[in-house]
This record gives sequence, C-alpha cells and structure tokens, in this order.
Amino acid sequence: MRGFSHPGRTLAAGAAAVLLGVAGAAFDTAPAYAGDTYVEADPSTVHAGGRVAIRASCGDDNRSQATVESDAFGRLIVTPDQGILTGAVTVPGSKRPGRYPADLQCQNGNTATTTLTVTSTAHPTRGPDAGGGGTASASTGTGGPMFLVGGIAAIGVGVGIGLLALRRRRADGA
Repeated sequence: MRGFSHPGRTLAAGAAAVLLGVAGAAFDTAPAYAGDTYVEADPSTVHAGGRVAIRASCGDDNRSQATVESDAFGRLIVTPDQGILTGAVTVPGSKRPGRYPADLQCQNGNTATTTLTVTSTAHPTRGPDAGGGGTASASTGTGGPMFLVGGIAAIGVGVGIGLLALRRRRADGA
C-alpha cells in the first residue's frame, strides 16, 4: 500500500539512526566551550572524601598548565590533555559540607570560577542479599565496552532481519 511505511524499512531506518547516534557520541571529543575560558568539576556535588575530575580551558592557551584552587580541596595543577586542561583531586573526608568556589588561574591571565558542593561523608549501606544473579562477574569492571559491542551487534541483527523481511515480501509480490 502506498503511503504506509514497511515495517522492515522502519526498523532498518530506526536502527541506522541509533547506530549513527552512538557512533557520533563516541567520537565527540571537542571541548564544550572551545575558545572560552572555563573551569568545571565533575561531579559538581561530591561527598567529603570523594574524587572530583576538573576540566578547564584557558581560551587560546591550553598548551600550558594552570592552577585551580578551592577551599574544598586546596591547590590543583591542571595539565594539557587533548586540547583541554585536566586534573583530578580528592576532597578530604574531614571537609565540612557546603558550597566552595573553585578558581582557575591561567598563565595568560585568564580566570574562571565554578562552584563545588560538598555533602557529608557517604556511609555505604549493605544492599539486599539478592544472590549473584546471571550477570554476576568476578571482574571489577563495569562492562561498558561489552555493552556497546552487544548493542551494536543487536542493531545489526535487527537491520538484517528487517532487510530479510523486505526481500521476502518483494519476492512474494513479484
């Protein structure tokens, strides 16, 4: 029938869109604020004793190291890494909860500030005793790359099934 989408074509088009979106996200390495001076903390809210990654840019001077200072963690030197400045620091476990500015000072004179929120020390609790489950693993990794490969394989299988259904339908109609 004209005007209606074939299920195989819809499935193939949807799978292709998802695949392109995943591939695009995997290769997006441009800084969020290219050309600007900025500093950001990830996460921006952390428990006392937690680790924070710092990303920064000194505008046109990201080949030189810079300094990030905060009452939350002291002084951190951020160094060039693929066009941006990066570093990581642990907030002391004794740090009082509150909002702390983190100030970037660049060698070219540029400055920027962000805010890091520190919460009370995390007290881990034991989860329910639910057994190992079918996905339990002796490794400590998250399995992220394997999920990506599995997802891409599933999309490929879906596209293949859709194309096979389309081919059979054309063969039956001819």
